[in-house]
Amino acid sequence: MSIATLDKVTLVGHRENKGEVLAGLQNLGCLHLIPLSPEGRATGASGPSKDAREALQFLASASPRRKQVTNPRHFNAARVEHEALELQRRLFQLRNRRDFVATRIENLSPWGDFEFPTREELNGYRLWFYLVPHHLMREVDTPDRRWQVTHQDQRYCYVVVISINEPEDMPVARLHTGAISRPRLTAELEEIETALEDVEAERLALTRWCTLFARALDGLEDRAARAQASAQTAVADPVYALQAWIPHQRLDDLREFARVHTRPCRSPHRGRMSNHPPCSPMAPLRAGQDLVQFYMTPSYWLWDPSSLVFLSFTLFFAMIVADAGYATLLAVIVLIYRKRLATSEAGRRWRFMLSAMAGATAVYGILAGSYFGVSPPPQSPLDSLHILDLGNFEVMMALSVIIGSVHIAWANLMDALRYRHWAQRIAPLGWTCAVLGGLAAWGGMQLASDDLLHGGTALLAGGLLGVAVYSGHGQKPLKRIFTGLTALTGVSGAFGDVLSYLRLFALGLASASLAVAFNDMAAGVRDSMPGLGFLFALLILLLGHSLNFLLSVSSGFIHGLRLNVIEFFKWGVKDEGNPYRPFDKKESN
Repeated sequence: MSIATLDKVTLVGHRENKGEVLAGLQNLGCLHLIPLSPEGRATGASGPSKDAREALQFLASASPRRKQVTNPRHFNAARVEHEALELQRRLFQLRNRRDFVATRIENLSPWGDFEFPTREELNGYRLWFYLVPHHLMREVDTPDRRWQVTHQDQRYCYVVVISINEPEDMPVARLHTGAISRPRLTAELEEIETALEDVEAERLALTRWCTLFARALDGLEDRAARAQASAQTAVADPVYALQAWIPHQRLDDLREFARVHTRPCRSPHRGRMSNHPPCSPMAPLRAGQDLVQFYMTPSYWLWDPSSLVFLSFTLFFAMIVADAGYATLLAVIVLIYRKRLATSEAGRRWRFMLSAMAGATAVYGILAGSYFGVSPPPQSPLDSLHILDLGNFEVMMALSVIIGSVHIAWANLMDALRYRHWAQRIAPLGWTCAVLGGLAAWGGMQLASDDLLHGGTALLAGGLLGVAVYSGHGQKPLKRIFTGLTALTGVSGAFGDVLSYLRLFALGLASASLAVAFNDMAAGVRDSMPGLGFLFALLILLLGHSLNFLLSVSSGFIHGLRLNVIEFFKWGVKDEGNPYRPFDKKESN
């Protein structure tokens, strides 16, 4: 489990050949580009362009759609993309304006239909509008004020005051009705509705290209990626420079490409010489990479937790579902959708992951002796494999605590191994010893073993001493002491994190108990209602186990992932990095 070693390279070439070189590098598919221009940094921060997919979604969501054109002779994907995005922009603006105008019309309706007179027509006077509650109307009626009520409802009076300046002694603040009258707004609303119909008609006309546009999607995204890559280069006529990260094992391929198309590779630097290289995991169990990146991307300087997260997540899921029957049901679902999952790289990884989860759950369910909540018959072959009793609180709680302690201790061990100097490793190694020592001491108390108790206590004390002394390594003496004492407050956090793994036992017991409860409920209905009760019993079993299966699977995903990304990452994966995004080609030749 390690992060792939990356080299930083710089390519220099003539501007006339930049398009050809970028197309070749895209075919090579191994460079993580580094923006060298302000425009490139802005586009790089926003990620890959999604304009083509947004355009396709805009056209596909139109209803009804025109008959699809299958002859690509008159089809221009770039033109369709541009027109669809322009229509989407116009549609958004028109809808916003329509809603605004409609709201203004509704707000002006109590004041009546009129045109605002000019100030010259009113000899310098102006109209001021107020929404006055009935109980405040007495404050409006003063001898020197000219006003009129145009409308009233159960709560308010709509008052118009004519005055040169805004009245200062009104009981409420004035309303801003705008300078456009209601009749003019109504006419504008009609024009907007007509324009919306025209835009929708143009959108409907473009929907005839949806099938061909979907086929051209990869090509459009490749072209957008090349444009984005071009913006990330530095240009000084007549040459340009492109900088990128590349996996060390692909460096010879790039040298061969550069020898033919550009100046040779320049400025190669290992990732260890840079502060922010991207992270490219090399885990053999790549399915775990999706689980890790669901929460974060580890820093380049850390270790790759993908494989361990895959194994621990699979184990946690199995312990939470804890039923061989449900594992069989999950395996059948994977079998049904195996071809659909095989259409993409991510789908194949998830197919492997789901298969591993189903297999691990089946093994754990057999050991727990649970088959849709039914135990195997006594003296049967399956009964001989029933070695775990989910109802034995002491054993299952001990098993959960052991798993949690080992998981957190392993996180600290891997965190220690990433440092080059032993002095930096001692603090995380101290936490490893403290967690395992605490586990051993607790086991000694449970088993009444003085040797295990004393050995665990010594290991616990030694580990905490290492944490206190070396947590502030490299700092000034007083600050180092303070840092060490502060680090010891993590003891309560470590204790709480280990106890958090008790959810494996609790959720597994809940899943098994619900399965048994539904079985008992169905049996009771069948016995109490001969004949018709059999149908109700089947209905209870079907609905009950379907509900329990969904709850168990969702709990397995949520809490299995939570124990990895919260408790485990807290101790072993502390720094976040940037994902490795190769500049590659999607469209197949």
